[in-house]
Amino acid sequence: MSKRWLPTVVLCAGLWALPSAWAADGRLASAAVTTSQRESSSGFDGVVEAVRSSIVAAQVSGAVTSIDVKAGDRVKAGQVVARIDARSAEQNAGASEAQVRAAQAMLDVARSEYERQQQLHRQNYISQAALERAESQFKAARAQTTAQRAQADAARTQSGLHVLRAPYAGIVAEVPVALGDMAMPGKALLVIYEPGALRVTAAVPQSALPASLAGVKVELPGLPEAQRWFSGEQAQILPLVDAATHTAQLRIDLPAGASALRPGMFARVWLPGAAAAGPRLFVPAAAVLRRGELTGVYVLDDRGAPMLRQVRLGRPDGTRIEVLTGVSAGELVALDPQAAARAR
Repeated sequence: MSKRWLPTVVLCAGLWALPSAWAADGRLASAAVTTSQRESSSGFDGVVEAVRSSIVAAQVSGAVTSIDVKAGDRVKAGQVVARIDARSAEQNAGASEAQVRAAQAMLDVARSEYERQQQLHRQNYISQAALERAESQFKAARAQTTAQRAQADAARTQSGLHVLRAPYAGIVAEVPVALGDMAMPGKALLVIYEPGALRVTAAVPQSALPASLAGVKVELPGLPEAQRWFSGEQAQILPLVDAATHTAQLRIDLPAGASALRPGMFARVWLPGAAAAGPRLFVPAAAVLRRGELTGVYVLDDRGAPMLRQVRLGRPDGTRIEVLTGVSAGELVALDPQAAARAR
């Protein structure tokens, strides 16, 4: 006589003991998609950015001879961060200084001559025309000296542009050049940002712009649950609406001292009352299946067979989570996605 094995159940004391993923009628344990009439909210994707972020670019051309910082370094205001070959600029500055000294010497001669001509004119030894010629030569020498000094100052300024300094205290975010690269005017050499002032910027459709920004929340999905939520106490909607996308920029300041925040992080802005009227749908958080980029739930049909359906999730609410798209109110979802996948 062949032996028969019981399929997934155990008989004990006359009762059938079913795994927790299964209901008493042999079907997958499930829960209905519930609705809530609380004030609606809508989420919009945003990004964390620094309030002060600067691109330190070259104003002159030349080879990069020194890079004194790397990405992640903290810098002080005025600290030297890079240098460009300045030999040609220094030579021009030296030549300008020599021309200033020559012009100053000529000015001294012209001044002495003019003073001498004034004395002679007072004694009636020279004519008025001779005095005026001496005065003109003195004024021309003085103007020439002033011009040479201006050129020397410009040459020194040009030489100083070969040394790049941090505009303020911050963190070096990026160094897109290496030693020996050719720097050109406008070419970025470093990117620096101030970590103490961060904000979230999101594009909000004009139809969803709220009348009041009270109750705005910011979610950072990449952070632990305890650090994920921030209140938007200081929020601003920029007055310009993009003509192509019909969206406005919403900026929310983040609290200072949040060390886990970095510019470029993904964020989500929640606006209370910004969504269209209608109930909010919720499913148990345990029913959500996450596989890489896929987020879904197993929906049971009329026969109790599970079918995977991709969903878009909203805000969590205790043991349940909001579903923005993918399910309808009253549908049944499997509480154990792994058991539902095996039962297919």
